[in-house]
Amino acid sequence: MRKRKVKYFLNGISVLMGVLLIGAPLSVTASMEESVSTGESETQADHSQEGQIQRPSGQQETGVFEDDPTNNSYGYYTIMGSSTVTVEDMAAHFNRQNLEYPSDALKEGGAGSIEEFCTILSEEAETEDVRAEVVFEQAMLETGWLQFPGVCKVEQFNFAGLGATGGDEEGVSFPDVRTGLRAQVQHLKAYASTQELVNACVDERFDLVVRESAPYVEWLGIQENPYGGGWAAGEGYGYKLRELLAELTGTEYISPTPVPTEPTETTDPTEAKKPTIIESTESA
Repeated sequence: MRKRKVKYFLNGISVLMGVLLIGAPLSVTASMEESVSTGESETQADHSQEGQIQRPSGQQETGVFEDDPTNNSYGYYTIMGSSTVTVEDMAAHFNRQNLEYPSDALKEGGAGSIEEFCTILSEEAETEDVRAEVVFEQAMLETGWLQFPGVCKVEQFNFAGLGATGGDEEGVSFPDVRTGLRAQVQHLKAYASTQELVNACVDERFDLVVRESAPYVEWLGIQENPYGGGWAAGEGYGYKLRELLAELTGTEYISPTPVPTEPTETTDPTEAKKPTIIESTESA
């Protein structure tokens, strides 16, 4: 009888050790595989062992997020957020204007083609979580599609009229294309949010802005801003930007304020129309 109890006891120990040595790892492995196959894993393998950051769940492989900029109570276009267009989209929008890209001048600043220009712009916007399409269309509006008909000249690499506050004031000059675009992005971020800058500040007018006083494109115009501030004093400034954004993204937008356009000399609707060049004055 005593020998039988000892035998049962040893058998029990053997079964327990079998579960611990074989059953548990198999059970854990199966659970992990099930989690991965069902998309429930919250982490990704870090092969670099450098503590890589997981890609946000909303981000697509192309780098463009599924993000509705107008998903807010006003239906206005938010300035902060992920870009909803690609570099190719922005370059194509420029090329549809049938205007010459100033490659000789901008090559000196590091952007010899519109594709290079849009790539730099996209990188700078993404760093500060500002929508690249907003930066692009503002630069096109401020510079007359990079033709620079106003007081700012192409060699200043100032794509947003920063510091051109009226009269013959030429505004700020920057050493290259990237710095000029970085300053523009930072100035937009100052208007649109209270977040700290990621890069060192190159916008010398950053501290003049009332933070988060214009979180929407529509509020960048002083006359339409409920706080009485904004980027530019011209009537309907933000609405003009929204119309350009609608052209870029292929969406419909009806401006609350009619935007004057130049009459065309042709009645052929298939012929590309030269864009209306609108000068604006940055107020901050």
